[in-house]
Amino acid sequence: MTLPGTLLAFLVALGSLIVIHEMGHYWVARWCGVKVLRFSVGMGKVVWSRRIGPDQTEWAVSMLPLGGYVKMLDARDPDQDVRALPAEELRREFTRQNVWRRIAIVAAGPLANFLLAIALFAGLAMYGASEPASRIRVAAPSSVAYLAGLRSGDTVLAVNDEPVALWSELRWQVLQAGLDKQGVRLRIERPGQGRVGAELAAAQVAKLDLDGDMLDALGIGLAAPPAQLGQIVAGGAAERAGLRAGDWIVAVDGQPVADFLSLVQLVRAAPAKPLTVLLRRDGREQTLGLTPEADHSTAVTVGKIGAGPAQAPAMILVRLGPGAALAKAVSKVWQGGATNVKMIGKMLTGQLSLKNLTGPITIADYAGQTARNGALSYLNFIALISIALGVMNLLPIPVLDGGLLLYYSLEVLTGRPMPERAADIAKYIGIGLLLTMMSLAVFNDVARLMH
Repeated sequence: MTLPGTLLAFLVALGSLIVIHEMGHYWVARWCGVKVLRFSVGMGKVVWSRRIGPDQTEWAVSMLPLGGYVKMLDARDPDQDVRALPAEELRREFTRQNVWRRIAIVAAGPLANFLLAIALFAGLAMYGASEPASRIRVAAPSSVAYLAGLRSGDTVLAVNDEPVALWSELRWQVLQAGLDKQGVRLRIERPGQGRVGAELAAAQVAKLDLDGDMLDALGIGLAAPPAQLGQIVAGGAAERAGLRAGDWIVAVDGQPVADFLSLVQLVRAAPAKPLTVLLRRDGREQTLGLTPEADHSTAVTVGKIGAGPAQAPAMILVRLGPGAALAKAVSKVWQGGATNVKMIGKMLTGQLSLKNLTGPITIADYAGQTARNGALSYLNFIALISIALGVMNLLPIPVLDGGLLLYYSLEVLTGRPMPERAADIAKYIGIGLLLTMMSLAVFNDVARLMH
């Protein structure tokens, strides 16, 4: 996707999440009787606004697109002189509400993000989608997976006694094991042998970099189609060499070809280089010469022959009814939120590298990638980011919703509000923490771009 397309996908995702978050604050504030003065998408100077409704609430778009806010009638705001207001207006001032109403108003923003994620996940589950099955491809005999007894063609049925059927479920369960530094027990179905078991030791899992592809580090990949040719592009290198649809590729330059991905890797590594292909056609083996075309469309020149696989990867159509979809969505949001909290905790305690902290550049990149892959992938991305945004806002950092909830929780316990002087000091500490986190996240983003 082009840079403008990536930026558009990022702004649409971020803008929708900001609006939903702030609408949570807005509606609960209205429900609690608090007067809302301004609803802003963006921060800083207002560039467009319009007043709507009986309270003449100002609906605004501000200059900086990162964030938003709901400005309520609030005696703590130095720009608001509430002393001259009539009694009926003073009753609608934020600090005059009881502590439980203030808690509800503040918590409504993160809650709105979690509800959005539930709605998106449930809608996607009801719509249905074909997902890759948990059938695996195992890398070289020296890989961790191969040494643990896994083989290409195995279908993973369960991870640590949790049933899996989809590739995404397999990745998720291995991630959980990596976070907990525990071993991975696999129950698999192997062609010709039935059900067998395999285990990855905790010490091996603990070494994995959670910032990368954990399955790839173990030597586990998504099962590729067999090395049988399907569509042959007219005029391409494969057709010119005499290859036909239905041919089984046995070896290339003496190297055995296990599946179609192996063939792709060998071809890509040999742009404009003559290759000797051993194939099987109609039960007989024969040898052909093949020279892949050099493709210069990417940063690295690769070879291509103009041929596709005869079979698609194993896919499973997943479509749930409303009840099951809602239950699965709630479970996914709960698990996603818990995983975010767990990763933050491990970064704070030094058990997980701070390079796992991502910023707007990485998020924008993912937004562009998922948008390019289609609406379903993009909506799933928005749901995941909505969970992360909800969790982030619940962190007990002053100036975030979580910091305010901490203040009000202390007020519930002590029976009196936090002193203004202490709240001001905590606010500046919170701003410092946020700026530090944002700087580190941007630094990590730039570092990823440079690698």
